[in-house]
Amino acid sequence: QVLLVESGVGLVQAGGSLRLSCVASGTIFSANTMGWYCQAPGKQPDLVAVIRSGGSPNYADTVKVRFTISRDNANAKNTVYLQMNSLKPEDTTVYYCNADITTLQRMRFALETYWGEGTLITVSS
Repeated sequence: QVLLVESGVGLVQAGGSLRLSCVASGTIFSANTMGWYCQAPGKQPDLVAVIRSGGSPNYADTVKVRFTISRDNANAKNTVYLQMNSLKPEDTTVYYCNADITTLQRMRFALETYWGEGTLITVSS
């Protein structure tokens, strides 16, 4: 079983910064692409930023110059971070951690996508 646990400050003023963290834990053989999505009520999740196991990032155009995604794979930490700078009120939403993780169960590899529970970030004007 794999769990993604997110953490980060929930309320910040416009123009401010904060960092989200997400730790993947469980019977992980390897963590592949990890990242962050946001989701408005009644809509599909939208990509914010993802980073591949080799470190290559991909960003949504709306955050490309303001957000930085990084990850720590050392010692099986399997942690992904999202540094959010120059925050705007329109960045207010629930952010979900996402990870494609390979597990080894009963001598078989399985690649699945996992989601965190989400963390609400509110940017006040």
